[in-house]
Amino acid sequence: MMMRNHKKVISFDLDGTLVSAKYGDMVWNHGIPEEYAKKYSISFDEAKEKVINEYKTMGDSHILWYDITYWLDRFGLSIDARELLDRYESYIVTADKIKEGLEGLKKRYNLIVASNAARIFVEKELEYTGLMPFFQNVISATTDFGIVKKGEDFYKKICLEMNVRPEEVIHIGDHPVFDYKAPLSIGIEAYLFRSHDPEFSLNHDEDIKDRVIYNLKELTEIL
Repeated sequence: MMMRNHKKVISFDLDGTLVSAKYGDMVWNHGIPEEYAKKYSISFDEAKEKVINEYKTMGDSHILWYDITYWLDRFGLSIDARELLDRYESYIVTADKIKEGLEGLKKRYNLIVASNAARIFVEKELEYTGLMPFFQNVISATTDFGIVKKGEDFYKKICLEMNVRPEEVIHIGDHPVFDYKAPLSIGIEAYLFRSHDPEFSLNHDEDIKDRVIYNLKELTEIL
């Protein structure tokens, strides 16, 4: 079995990993359309269609796509971004026994969050769940680095930020490309986390089936 006593940092994705991705979906695809519908006196369904079509004109390769304040201004909505985020906080749900798992890992490693979400979302989710104290550092690809996808450059910046080599880092996340293949490509040990998506099928990518974990207890046993 590989010796891992040289590992120093464990990096976690946030949405779909530590917490369910439902929260972000509610804010973007329900909260903003709801405000749009009220503002322009149209039905929710009509508002949602208009809002999502506007999202599509930008596309997720543009940094502004992740900026909620930009969209509120673009749609002429007067609601404050933090007020909107607070409205849907009940949808922030952590993975099963996540705190117990983080408690054990924190004794042996420096834990960080490395998320693609804007910092305003990341901090809201970590503070609401009480997870913030577990992490030495919290990094938003879009807010802190101006990077829209967690590719090789993102993970290289993570290593520089934490002053570690790639082989001293473990990354856990739910996306096969941005949370597994990208960090793996620069020498980071990576695992796919599937607590929020138990029906996930690995038939399309058999080479990673041994790198899938469903709770942090499994990760603790591996390490």
